[in-house]
Amino acid sequence: MLQGVFTAIITPFNKDESIDLGALKALLQFQLENGIHGLVPVGTTGESPTLDAREKELIIQTTVEAAKGKVPVIAGTGCNNTKAAIEATKRAKELGADFTLQVAPYYSKPTEEGLYRHFSSLAEQGGLPIVLYNVPGRSAINIPPSLIIRLAEEGSIVAVKEASGSMAGILAILNKRPKDFSVLSGDDALTLPVVASGGQGIISVASNMFPKEMVELYEALKQENKTEALRIHNQLYPFFVNQFMESNPIPIKTYMAEHGMCQEIFRLPLCTMKRENRISLLATFD
Repeated sequence: MLQGVFTAIITPFNKDESIDLGALKALLQFQLENGIHGLVPVGTTGESPTLDAREKELIIQTTVEAAKGKVPVIAGTGCNNTKAAIEATKRAKELGADFTLQVAPYYSKPTEEGLYRHFSSLAEQGGLPIVLYNVPGRSAINIPPSLIIRLAEEGSIVAVKEASGSMAGILAILNKRPKDFSVLSGDDALTLPVVASGGQGIISVASNMFPKEMVELYEALKQENKTEALRIHNQLYPFFVNQFMESNPIPIKTYMAEHGMCQEIFRLPLCTMKRENRISLLATFD
C-alpha cells in the first residue's frame, strides 16, 4: 500500500520560463533528506497544463533519477483524452515511474460509465498502477465513492487522492474499500482527520516547503499521539489555508521563492500574486 507523505512537486522555472533543473534537483534532494515517503511530479502543483510532452518527460526522468528507487514516484500523466493518457503513462513507465496519478477527465464531463471505461482502459493498457485523483473543483466532475470502490475491487486502481473536500465521501470510501487500497488526502488541511479515520496519508502541497513537519504530522497520527498530531496540525494550519488564497501553485511557489528555493516565475495563465495577498502569505508565521 502507498502510505505516508507524498509531495506534489512544483516545477521551478528560469527567467525565460524554461525548466530550472538545478532548482528542481535541489528541491528533490531536500525532500529526500527530510524523510518524504514519495514524489509526485507533473501534477497540478507542477503546472502540468503549461508543460509540453518533452518537458513532462524530463521532469519525470529527473525525479526518478533523484529517487533512486528509495521512494516511489507517482507521475502525473492524466488527461481528458483517454488515448493520450495511456500513451503518456506508457512513457512514464519507460522512464522508471512506479505509479501514475490519473485525474478525472476535466472539461469533458463524462458520465459515470464513461469514467469507468476511461480508468479501466488506463489500467489495462497504461502499464502502471493507478492512483486516481478526485478533484471536482478543477475537473468539474466528482467521482462518486461507489465508482471508486468498484474500480478498487476490480483492481483498476490501487489508491485515490481525495480532494473533493467531502469527509462524508472519504469516510464512505474508507468504510467499503478493499483492505489493500490506499486513501490519501488531497488537501493538507484534512490530513489529520483523514489519517485519523484510517486513511494512509497525504499527497501534499505544503510539504514542498515543510516536508519534515508534514512527515512528523503523519508519524504522530500513525503512532496515535493525538496531542503531538494536533500541535503540528495547528502550527501548520494557517499555512494550509493561506497556500490556497490564490490558485495553487501560485502561493506555494511565492513562499518558496521568498526562501530561496525557486524563482517567483509562472507560466501564463498563472501569474504573480496580488500585492496584499502576497504580504499576507509571507507573514503567515510572523
